[in-house]
Amino acid sequence: MRIRGLSPLGRDTDRDEVNHNSRAGVQGGKLPSSLARGNEANLSELVVVNPLDHSGWDDCIANERGGSLFHTTIWARVLQETYGHKPVYVCQALGGKFQQLLPIMEVSSPWTGLRGVSLPFTDICIPFSVSEHPREMYEFAMEQGRRRGWRYLECRGGNWECPGVSPAVQFWGHVVDLENSEESLFKRLAGAVRRGIRKAKRSDLQIEFSTELSAMRDFFRLHCATRRRHGIPPQPRLFFDNIARLVLAKGHGFVVIARFESRPVAASVFFHFGHEVIYKFGASNFDYQQLRANNLVMWEAIKRYAANGFAHLHLGRTSMVSEGLRRFKLGLGASEERIHYFKYDFRKESFIAGLDRTNGWLTRVFRRLPVPILRIIGGLAYPHRS
Repeated sequence: MRIRGLSPLGRDTDRDEVNHNSRAGVQGGKLPSSLARGNEANLSELVVVNPLDHSGWDDCIANERGGSLFHTTIWARVLQETYGHKPVYVCQALGGKFQQLLPIMEVSSPWTGLRGVSLPFTDICIPFSVSEHPREMYEFAMEQGRRRGWRYLECRGGNWECPGVSPAVQFWGHVVDLENSEESLFKRLAGAVRRGIRKAKRSDLQIEFSTELSAMRDFFRLHCATRRRHGIPPQPRLFFDNIARLVLAKGHGFVVIARFESRPVAASVFFHFGHEVIYKFGASNFDYQQLRANNLVMWEAIKRYAANGFAHLHLGRTSMVSEGLRRFKLGLGASEERIHYFKYDFRKESFIAGLDRTNGWLTRVFRRLPVPILRIIGGLAYPHRS
């Protein structure tokens, strides 16, 4: 087993050095002056803002507990430049610091109508609130939805307290605590995962950390084949090219690739910001599954991030019916929680149930289609989905 390439972290450093680029220009974690003195409204009250208009937004997010890349302008720009979604962020500030923040993207489609989503193509986006009962924030967002003519408001994660509210759909969420030694992290892995890592190390696998577009393209080819195997069209290549350009090239993530005889056999995409790491995508060549390359990719990423002082690795959402994926994530030493999605229908004036599309008749159809056809379907469908 060989490891090639440096992560954008460059070398082992303490956490302050790791996050230097995220924190540059911050004074006491305060909101940027452009926002604090903004003429949109008195920020002691809830207002709607576009974070892309405020150059210091990301500096503030880096100092928020639980702030992740999904709260930043980086991710907002990926969504806007890929799909044309409009940022409509609900925000309140007091004393120059966030009191409440609910990131929302307005999705406009002739097929699915106008709607607000917090946030599209994001497994979980927990809002900020100094209150344990942020009902006012959600009610303000609902009022904005009525004014703007939304059909729905969907929130992915958080605590939407309202009489009679039930989640539209639920997922498992998993988080690995990185604030441990390498030895401790390895001991927390399930026995099957440890055996898989040892087997992968005995193979002639080369592990590569990269921020290059070429690495993202390698990942994308694996991604397309993996999505076909799961019966799901892949997202457009533009989405991943924008991630490479706006996220990875700016030092906020990398692609980890396992190569066997120079061929990419497994790869994962990670984001990092502040103290938080997000495992966003994973893909592999099923013909090489016996090498257990996925196990090694995840372990090398865990080691790298832990050594560089990050606090948590969020493993994204897992369908309640995907028991195998759930076991794998738990086997990485992760803690488990439920992620609640809420969906409000403005026409019915009520909360409605959603769908977990992990399984269904369409997945069986998509598994039979060639990758080029699935890419065309994905390119047509994803601008209208979220």
